[in-house]
Amino acid sequence: MPTETLLLLFAIAAGTVWTPGPNNAMLASSAVGFGFRRTVPHLFGVALGFPMMVFAVGFGLGEVFRQYPLIGEVLRWIGAALLLWFAWRTFNAPPPGEGGSGRRPFTFVEAAAFQWVNPKAWIMAISVISQFVTGQALVLEAAICAGVYAVCGLTSASGWAGFGAALKRFLSTPSRLQMFNAVMALLIVASIAMLLRSDLSL
Repeated sequence: MPTETLLLLFAIAAGTVWTPGPNNAMLASSAVGFGFRRTVPHLFGVALGFPMMVFAVGFGLGEVFRQYPLIGEVLRWIGAALLLWFAWRTFNAPPPGEGGSGRRPFTFVEAAAFQWVNPKAWIMAISVISQFVTGQALVLEAAICAGVYAVCGLTSASGWAGFGAALKRFLSTPSRLQMFNAVMALLIVASIAMLLRSDLSL
């Protein structure tokens, strides 16, 4: 991959993973509720789970979507339903330490698996693969795309989780915490509305 193309890929990857979206809102909310350290598995699940998805799409899963568009549509609506549930859970999240023994942050596996039903993740993966994988060196090109997203994803996930952790003290009052939870929940809902209007086809 030429240097100019690689730099362009980095720019696109950074722009897409740093912008507000479901993953980033949930990471910030998790760090507010559980602290940065307990959010680390969630952080790595997002940062590494999505690149694995990019590689899979680049390696051939995109062709499945071209031939069977219904699969993409089903995943889109499953993801939207899950995101609405996460938005509701975020909106009603109790103050740290008051959520009961059953409340916990995402595990690495849960966060990585969530990427497969996240509409934004599918749109990003399909879009980048369609632009940067030519098929001349399929495995290498898909691996480069995944690697770039892993680097950018680690910075983004850490940044959003750090943002939430930094706000934790400020959000120590119930009214501020409720306002923050409401904003994060609305951000997730707004993401769903925009993503459902997007096209998952290549």
